[in-house]
Amino acid sequence: MTQTSKIDIKGLNFYYQQKQVIKELNLELPKNRITAVFGPANSGITTLLRTLNRLSDLTVGARHEGEILLDGKNIFDPDVNVTELRRRVGMVFDVPTSLPMSIFDNVALGPRMGGMKSKSAVAEEVEKALRMSALWDDVKDRLDTPAARLSGGQQQRLCIARVLALEPEVILLDRPCSALDPISTAKIEESLMQLKEQYTIIIAPHTVQQAGRIADRVAFMLMGDLIEQGYTQEVFSFPKDNRTNDYLTGRFG
Repeated sequence: MTQTSKIDIKGLNFYYQQKQVIKELNLELPKNRITAVFGPANSGITTLLRTLNRLSDLTVGARHEGEILLDGKNIFDPDVNVTELRRRVGMVFDVPTSLPMSIFDNVALGPRMGGMKSKSAVAEEVEKALRMSALWDDVKDRLDTPAARLSGGQQQRLCIARVLALEPEVILLDRPCSALDPISTAKIEESLMQLKEQYTIIIAPHTVQQAGRIADRVAFMLMGDLIEQGYTQEVFSFPKDNRTNDYLTGRFG
């Protein structure tokens, strides 16, 4: 693994029952960068994200071959604490899902479950996470109101804050803006650009254009195969594979 890689995927094959959805994937994900993994539906991208923190373990009949190294340690090793892995590698899903409680309690839940008992310490963590997700100014005067009253874009930023409150090292985002309007999308993209200074971010963008706007590196997947990877500007301007070029220019997908 190179010095700047946070995650190194080696020879990953993934199956649901007999169906193979990821095929011999080798991919390095650099530290403190945004990597966008894009491609058409059924390319294995959501499965890849769920495998990076072993949420895929929860699917009956799922199995894998190969390694995923997080800071050089294989996440599939039998001595890995999966709960701790999921704290270190947090995930934000495509549909914003706030918990049926206040804005404050949504974000405070993680620190409290982690054993934080001091009210002032919890409050500090909540404010920090809300600031980092660019939501603090919107909600600082109504933290006790139900989170369900937030707009869709605000709820998605709340979901990001909830992950940040767990103090992860890696943030996975599965099409986090697919249900949002352009203004909300822009706010989340701006937040991600700032967050990469402290976190490693892997995103499945909802459009190729989003990948072009925010990603340092991209990886194009098609039907479970990694077709091409590299710096965003290079891949978008000078794709080496015709399939990448065809997808970027809208000929399929």
